[in-house]
Amino acid sequence: MAVVGKNVPHDSARGHVSGESLYVDDIAPARGEVLVDFLWSPHARARIRSADLDAARKVPGVVALLTHRDLHHNLFGPIYKDEILLAVDECTFRGQPIVVIAAENAEAIRKARAAIVIDYEPLEPILTIDQAIAAQSFFPDPRIIRRGDADAALANAEHILEGIFENKGQDHFYLESQAALAFPEEHGALTILSSTQNPTEVQEVIAHLLGLQMNQVVVETKRMGGAFGGKECQATHPAAMAALAAQKTRRPARIAYNKDDDMHATGKRHPFQNRYRVGFNSSGEIVAAQFDLYSDGGAYADLSPAVMGRAMTHVDNAYFIPNVEIRGTVCRTNMPPNTAFRGFGGPQGATTIESVMEEIAAVLKKDALDVRRANCYGIDSRNTTPYGQIVENNTLPRLFKELPERADYKRRLAEVKRFNESSETHLKGISTTAVKFGISFNTKFLNQANALVNVYLDGSVQVSTGATEMGQGVNTKIQQVVADELGIEPERVIVMVTSTEKNNNTSATAASSAADLNGGAAVDACRRIRERMAQVFRTSTAAKGEIVFADGQVWDAADLTKKMTFDDLVGIAYRSRVSLGERGFYATPRISWDWTTGGNPFLYFTMGVACSEVLIDRFTGEMKVLRSDVLMDIGRPINPGVDRGQITGAFIQGMGWLTTEDLQYGAQGELLSHSPTTYKIPNIHDLPEVFNVDWIEHDNPVNLYGSKAVGEPPLLMSISVWCAVKHALSFVSNGEVARLRVPATSEEILMRMSHSRAAVAQGVQR
Repeated sequence: MAVVGKNVPHDSARGHVSGESLYVDDIAPARGEVLVDFLWSPHARARIRSADLDAARKVPGVVALLTHRDLHHNLFGPIYKDEILLAVDECTFRGQPIVVIAAENAEAIRKARAAIVIDYEPLEPILTIDQAIAAQSFFPDPRIIRRGDADAALANAEHILEGIFENKGQDHFYLESQAALAFPEEHGALTILSSTQNPTEVQEVIAHLLGLQMNQVVVETKRMGGAFGGKECQATHPAAMAALAAQKTRRPARIAYNKDDDMHATGKRHPFQNRYRVGFNSSGEIVAAQFDLYSDGGAYADLSPAVMGRAMTHVDNAYFIPNVEIRGTVCRTNMPPNTAFRGFGGPQGATTIESVMEEIAAVLKKDALDVRRANCYGIDSRNTTPYGQIVENNTLPRLFKELPERADYKRRLAEVKRFNESSETHLKGISTTAVKFGISFNTKFLNQANALVNVYLDGSVQVSTGATEMGQGVNTKIQQVVADELGIEPERVIVMVTSTEKNNNTSATAASSAADLNGGAAVDACRRIRERMAQVFRTSTAAKGEIVFADGQVWDAADLTKKMTFDDLVGIAYRSRVSLGERGFYATPRISWDWTTGGNPFLYFTMGVACSEVLIDRFTGEMKVLRSDVLMDIGRPINPGVDRGQITGAFIQGMGWLTTEDLQYGAQGELLSHSPTTYKIPNIHDLPEVFNVDWIEHDNPVNLYGSKAVGEPPLLMSISVWCAVKHALSFVSNGEVARLRVPATSEEILMRMSHSRAAVAQGVQR
């Protein structure tokens, strides 16, 4: 039987629940190992007048104090080479590393940090998007996407809607904080165990900063205890500090952030401020739109330009806009550099247009679902995105039809209206939103992968790829496709530790593409091995027909008497001196993208529609999700159980960003909500009381086994919760558009209701 499409258990499931799974900081201390930590800037922006490390060097147990002077280079970055590892003359964000401390124990590190004397001259920081706009503090190359004539179409539109969508950031809150181990090797080489989504970037940056060749640095990643984008680029910093300590002391070096320091020093999901002007007719159909997107990139570029690019290519979401102008500007502030986060700008773009749909419905006194259907991408027409890609294999119209029927939307909408007319203590809201999420890296050259497959003499198989496992089940999916290709049981396939020694020049496990890319490369390797083995079978049995590999057997489809076990064929191939190992390669086809000419940045789209209903306390603003229904097109799942877990987990994580996870900062940029006591991720009580998750049967012919990526797209399904809150507020807004920011915390909801009540009482229009 085929392995693909089955609920094969996650390869680490037993280890996770038993505590046997090893993470970086679980590795036993090596002989002579030093602990590594760092002194970071207490200011968002300050000039360093002087630094006195003499007293700290005398602290018992201190092995080394390292600064920018100990680096061969001090400049790096994934897009722009604008970031420094250790501050030189000026600190540009609170939490920026200044001095790396290597010591025998944590107490010595604590005392050394207290003994370091740095004279700062505080400078006026830029902490918000508004301040950055006022100061014209931007990263280079603002971008634009145009189609048609938005100005002219807006001038002739029946209705004009203007507004600003604002969202705060979100902390990744991975359970395993940033961590790395560095081991000095012979000839100045280093081996790094890193909790990273991007071993090649860690390898490249360490080699660059320490003056080594890349072949002198080996980076290994067994697994991560969560990452969500936060370890795509920012795992590089702790790994580089540990590597620096190991290089200078010639001793193994360990670094592991505590949760407070991790939240202070690392970047988050990007805050956005998106200004829109939308023209539409009386049926709710959009005729033109202008979007000005501003994001807070923080002190350095990190991945902010790419995040902005995805926001710009997802602000249309599921809807056709004939005349559109989209501008994107990344603001430079004195916040920690913001970075990748599950969805990578897509949520900020899609929430903007979904908010607009709610507002159009409020203006026209229509059902927002009808407005969405009127604007939905078509199948044979109205099916081209603003950037020129045709929405192929479009299931959005089907999803918009089936999900509301399954969710009994019309009846429940009527009940919500009746409830709000009669209840003096609570409000209800309901909304149905969509997602059309492009699958591929925005940057074309990143869409490649390689894999190494080794078949051993007993018929067992090892697979090595550039994919990194962070709980999402990519190793299990690769295990399944390899087992399927070779016709053996999945238990006979092991996916090995990810290592730059075995898989070179790999892309990050990101963009929801890890299984697509690395699975494709593994399949390529397997098919090359299988073809050689098939030739051996033909030679040894005089077979004439197609050679079939299945159920641990190999046979001639034209003559079933010619049959042997996979293991026996492995032995014959080995004795015939036929290679049983292979390196496979995969490059995503059909993608081409340019900011000036447009094109196809994505191989395909993962789609879905969700309906959520909420209940709000009129006096406290407390919100409860009563029910959420999710229906997606995820192709033909390689592992349905893993994909279901991804859908439910992503939905809840997105719900956290949209409703509870409120990053609060002080006047000088200090993060106030930096622990579980002050930063509220969703818990079991926040889950929808009724939560229905399903997908349609629909093939995706352009991808591996007809599957689709599910890592990021389901997070955008939770926008239905936020829009349901917005819908509820429309009942107390005196007929005006209900404004709402992200996250819609109890405080935010209460303020919006209070503002609406005040406006109604005063008879003023907001």
